[in-house]
Amino acid sequence: MTHEHPQTVGDLIAALSGYDPATLLRIAAQPGYPMEYMLARVVCTPDDAESWGVRPTDPPVVWLGTGEQVGYLPAIVADALGWSA
Repeated sequence: MTHEHPQTVGDLIAALSGYDPATLLRIAAQPGYPMEYMLARVVCTPDDAESWGVRPTDPPVVWLGTGEQVGYLPAIVADALGWSA
């Protein structure tokens, strides 16, 4: 199952809904030098940010932060992401 370019939280939920909730979650980065990372945090700005009493007027955005680097991305994952040569 492939879901390309999720733009909203709803898109991401839809993309994940076909998988077992107990499945491990990783982030793949750097197509030229593919690495795998754990997910560190999920935050929403401006809600989760400390803005020193100044309330930003930008619309909310949910951010997925990368965590600890796990290692090199397995070739099968790079292929599934279309990052293989």
